[in-house]
Amino acid sequence: MFGIEAFSGERGREGSAVKDPTAVERANLLNMAKLSIKGLIESALSFGRTLDSDYPPLQQFFVVMEHCLKHGLKVRKSFLSYNKTIWGPLELVEKLYPEAEEIAASVRDLPGLKTPLGRARAWLRLALMQKKMADYLRCLIIQRDLLSEFYEYHALMMEEEGAVIVGLLVGLNVIDANLCVKGEDLDSQVGVIDFSVYLKSDDDIGGKERDVQIAAILDQKNYVEELNRQLNSTVSSLHARVDSLEKSNTKLIEELAIAKNNIIKLQEENHQLRSENTLILMKTQHHLEATKVDVEAELQTYKHSRQGLDEMYSEARRQLREESQLRQDMENELVVQVSMKHEIELAMKLLEKDIHEKQDTLIGLRQQLDEVKAINMEMYQKLQVSEDAMKEKSEIISRLEDKTNQINAAMKQLEQRLQQAEKAQMEAEAEDEKLKQEYVNKSESLQKEFSQKEKQLLQLETDLKIEKEWRQTLEDDLQKEKETVSHLRIETQEIINLKKEFLKLQEKNKQLKRICEDQEAALQELASKLSESKLKIEDIKEANKALQGQVWLKDKEATHCKICEKEFSLSKRKHHCRNCGEIFCNACSDNELPLPSSPRPVRVCDSCHAMLIQRCSSNVP
Repeated sequence: MFGIEAFSGERGREGSAVKDPTAVERANLLNMAKLSIKGLIESALSFGRTLDSDYPPLQQFFVVMEHCLKHGLKVRKSFLSYNKTIWGPLELVEKLYPEAEEIAASVRDLPGLKTPLGRARAWLRLALMQKKMADYLRCLIIQRDLLSEFYEYHALMMEEEGAVIVGLLVGLNVIDANLCVKGEDLDSQVGVIDFSVYLKSDDDIGGKERDVQIAAILDQKNYVEELNRQLNSTVSSLHARVDSLEKSNTKLIEELAIAKNNIIKLQEENHQLRSENTLILMKTQHHLEATKVDVEAELQTYKHSRQGLDEMYSEARRQLREESQLRQDMENELVVQVSMKHEIELAMKLLEKDIHEKQDTLIGLRQQLDEVKAINMEMYQKLQVSEDAMKEKSEIISRLEDKTNQINAAMKQLEQRLQQAEKAQMEAEAEDEKLKQEYVNKSESLQKEFSQKEKQLLQLETDLKIEKEWRQTLEDDLQKEKETVSHLRIETQEIINLKKEFLKLQEKNKQLKRICEDQEAALQELASKLSESKLKIEDIKEANKALQGQVWLKDKEATHCKICEKEFSLSKRKHHCRNCGEIFCNACSDNELPLPSSPRPVRVCDSCHAMLIQRCSSNVP
């Protein structure tokens, strides 16, 4: 099939000994796959760095894998031609292995790929870069019933050789490849195997460096053989399935014989139908000649209608460009809205922090105001008590002054009486001297008088002692009253000081009242600002909710206007509402209003227009 039967001596003789040519092809492809994988691993290990697309052994590997996947591929009839490609079975992998969906999606999105073969080549390169080629193909060869739709029963992927190749692919996981799929022309590449790479003499292989590389490859080979032992267990299970399939195949052969008999009968019926068909053809030729004239007339009308459709198509393309420009503007506006949203959230956080701080200062000021009020009440009570004490003490002072005045008057009277007594004593002494002189003269006559005078003198001395004692008591009382007066003066001085302190406290109270009034005014201003900021926050939250809630509906999802429910067409265009993101016709969205996301007026639908107008009218005081 590929001209591979004669590529090496011993393997060629073994392949020629097999009578079945498909088995020879499978054996040759298996040997080529072994050589290409072994050569790629050896060269990659000696290369020592990441492989790129221009690396020759890697290119040969992809060509060999392409031939292996093409072997026994069924020919699929399409509408225009016959199609024979490996992209069909590779597309099944994403259904069997969910991790392969990313590769399939990437291959479909590549812009330069136009043919299924190019997509299959890109898929193989991406699978190698992911180091999952062995896992993907193992999932594929297990599903024989699905592969039978794409491969013949004798194909390489349906036989044991496919499982062996998948086991060999595990060794490629040690290779790091960086392949640029986007820039390669994978559609027009010709997959030809270069046998000169593998036909080398024994003299070319030698040297110590080669021995080191071979040792590394042998280690890799041991690893691959271990994996092959694991795969042999799966192959044994596959053998059992092959036996069951052979039994089913015998049944199918019997059914095929029955089908051949049916085909013979159908061929006889076909001859009869052909004879009838010739008669029908004669009739249809006459009918075609008659309808040819009608077709030419219809062709003329079609050309005229085609011109009109071309004009409508150009108009639609112009409208599409306008819509794409509008979409770009909306994306820019959305970016601005997102940045504004972040700034608003930051401002809201700062504003809430400022509000909490001001509320803390307000609580502190209120506590200070309560303390000042309590101090004022205590000072006022103390002032009342001190005023009552001052009144009592002033009354006591007035009483003491009256007593001191009375004592002073009594002392003056006593002093006058003392002076009179002293004068009387002086007179008595003078009289005593006279009496003594007269006593000499008149001793007998004055003896009586002397006794009487002595009695008077004793009486006067006793009176004088009493007066002295009374005076001493009065002096003690006066001293006590002076002490009380000095004590009362000290208390009055303290009361005067208390009055001064009270006046100072009144001034402080007035100052605190003024500060409190200023704080209350500031609190009122803060409350007004807080209410304004809360209103702004509510507006921002509503705008934010509106931004978060609105969903920009895709053009493909809308087929009818949401308000009038009329179907869209080339004449009835789709228009997005910039507020809710829904799609409406021109008649239901011909309003323009400025939104928080856009300072200039933009298109809004009738329902959003009515809602925004009502909100604006309710916000106006």
